[in-house]
Amino acid sequence: MITRTFKVLLVLLLPIASLTASVTDSAKDMLAAGRVDEAIAALNGRLSSAPADAESSNLLCRAYFTLEEWDRAESSCRKAVSLDPDNSRFHLWLGRVYGEKADRANFLAALGLAGKVRGEFERAVQLNPKDVDARLDLAEFYLEAPGIVGGGEQKAREQAQSIASVNPAPEHWVYARIAEKKKDAATAEREYHRYIDLSKGDAEAWFNLALFLRRQKRFDEMEQAIVKLSQSPVPKLNDLFEASEVLYRAGRSYPFATELLRRYFAAGPVEAAPAFKAHYLLGMLLEKQGDKAGAANEYRTSLSLAQNFDIAQQALKRLAH
Repeated sequence: MITRTFKVLLVLLLPIASLTASVTDSAKDMLAAGRVDEAIAALNGRLSSAPADAESSNLLCRAYFTLEEWDRAESSCRKAVSLDPDNSRFHLWLGRVYGEKADRANFLAALGLAGKVRGEFERAVQLNPKDVDARLDLAEFYLEAPGIVGGGEQKAREQAQSIASVNPAPEHWVYARIAEKKKDAATAEREYHRYIDLSKGDAEAWFNLALFLRRQKRFDEMEQAIVKLSQSPVPKLNDLFEASEVLYRAGRSYPFATELLRRYFAAGPVEAAPAFKAHYLLGMLLEKQGDKAGAANEYRTSLSLAQNFDIAQQALKRLAH
């Protein structure tokens, strides 16, 4: 039986708990909608006015991640992990931040960061062995990292085998990447198609084939793979964004890339493809097609969501001259 004293305490605490959940949910919605500046302001306000909570710290990390503010992202992700050390996803995000920092560091600093990446990814997998995202990130680390910091093909294969017990399709992405590392394009292509077949034509599987074909400089086939992606029954919205970006960077089919982004906006946006970046990309596509007024509007929209987004600022200034 709950004592009267405890009941009174519970009544007093409930509004605080409800407020915390409300702020967190609101910030999560803002982040999903790409309103990153608003999300950061809400989360910093929450964290400065009440005891820190792990979920808010992780959301703040992810917001800074989208802005590529790696030091701030690291600080927030480390806070989330310290508050909830048994949360697999918090370790995964911290590992991703370390990975981004390692990619931009000098050789010696990158070696030190690589150990942190491995440690966080391995901990994420240990805490949630069925998290395919964590295992894929760990497999990619093993593939790309030198042996001196714990990389290795066999370790990547072991992750692929573990992934197969949860979802047999993405297992073949690992095998395809192993083949690519060995410059065995024929085997890699077979594995990418195996991924597509087992996933029943999943958009992400088609996207990974498109990336492979781009790396092989087989641009017509790359476009065909992106068409297949766009025809997938329920493509992930970030796949539409990323496919549009691939077309833009390859200098191919700007109208098709624009169409994909329009579809993204019609159904989204989502955190995995931040709206402020999508508006910037749409601006670049419109600029390539001669629509400078439309491009400027997209750059302004991007900056309304993330006012310090440098490349959008530069693009808008370029159009003004």
